[in-house]
Amino acid sequence: MLCLVLESLLVANRGEIARRIIATANQLGVRTIAVYSEADADLPFVREATEAVLIGPAAPAESYLKVDAVLAAAKATGAAAIHPGYGFLSENADFAQSVTEAGLIWVGPSPEAMRSMGDKIAARNRMQAAGVPVAPGTPDPVPDVAAALVAASEIGYPVMVKAAAGGGGIGMAAAYNDEELTSAFETARTRAERFFSSPSILLEKYVPSARHIEVQILGLADGTVVALGERDCSVQRRHQKVAEESPSPAVTPEIRAAILEAAVKAGQAVDYRNAGTVEMLFDTSTGDAWFLEMNTRLQVEHPVTEAVTGLDLVAEQLRIAAGEAPSFDPANPPSANGHAIELRVYAEDPKRFLPGPGAITEWVEPTGDGVRVDSGYESGNKVTPFYDPLLAKLIVHGDDRADAISKARSAVEGFTIVGPKNNLPFFAELLSNDEFVQGEYDTGLISRMRS
Repeated sequence: MLCLVLESLLVANRGEIARRIIATANQLGVRTIAVYSEADADLPFVREATEAVLIGPAAPAESYLKVDAVLAAAKATGAAAIHPGYGFLSENADFAQSVTEAGLIWVGPSPEAMRSMGDKIAARNRMQAAGVPVAPGTPDPVPDVAAALVAASEIGYPVMVKAAAGGGGIGMAAAYNDEELTSAFETARTRAERFFSSPSILLEKYVPSARHIEVQILGLADGTVVALGERDCSVQRRHQKVAEESPSPAVTPEIRAAILEAAVKAGQAVDYRNAGTVEMLFDTSTGDAWFLEMNTRLQVEHPVTEAVTGLDLVAEQLRIAAGEAPSFDPANPPSANGHAIELRVYAEDPKRFLPGPGAITEWVEPTGDGVRVDSGYESGNKVTPFYDPLLAKLIVHGDDRADAISKARSAVEGFTIVGPKNNLPFFAELLSNDEFVQGEYDTGLISRMRS
């Protein structure tokens, strides 16, 4: 049982992740407080919390991103702690600091750790100093196109252009020559300024045949950092993840050991506490694995790690925030048992992946052994255009990868959503794709499927 300091928890998020956090907290006997916008008043997470507070209209800037409104809701309800989920304010170090200065517990890493990982260039340099391998790239912001061209000639084409303060694939583009780099650089800088209020750009070596591998870490209350295995997140469209699995079919035991060791070093380098993810780029042609970035929050895809380890990562987060020991032996953290796959079910066109909001007239979730659905909606709800179009996460766990794929196929077939467009037809296609079935895919898989 959690100590009384976490008697109550405000969840500063919406949809499926708010619902998921609320479910665990409710099970632990923690009083839960939801905050919601006018557009989300009828969603399940609002009803399932112990209390719910309206914090503003639909626009995120006037509700979920409005720090004063979230803190006022926490004060009015007597919340002891705030869990930010993912997205919105989850990686905002100033918000985390405001939470702690208000006398509340922040369920996440320290603001200092968040700031140190918030800028990709500073994070690269810090990781390199800590002995974590990083891809060839620029150690300082690239000021203009001329400097970018010089840097690219030193790194060697192709290169990836990135917004240093960015995330979610925004401001990222690959360039194979000077002409493409000139165009990509200007576009990335414009988007970086628009979305992140920072025009800072970096270049890194781009590996077309790469796998996107990430490691789930927990920084425990006593300062110990543990790694809970890896996830393969290489099924992506527009640099955004669509499906994940654990363990990765591309990783050998030797490579796994090296990646997990690098992830622990990364966490130790910033005195990390709570749940975080170290993202790595794995070059399948050379076996090299390079640090990409650290996500200082709970990931969308955390359920695949939960499925293979048997842990509840939200419960572990709350234990750490309360200063308690984890539910497992840190000297012998659980390793993968079986295989898990997560499919992100979006309200989007399954061919072009463009958002398709609308009213849900029928919603039937699949059931069965090893099948889990983390959903944000139900029949009668309306998917609005104001937020990310994620509807639900379909997670399956099998004895091995073939069993997991078989269960995923059946679950996709048994998932009915009528109303908004959705990408379930795409997943039926993916789960029969030879590259995916053989486990021999990379981040270019969806592009090849749609070419």
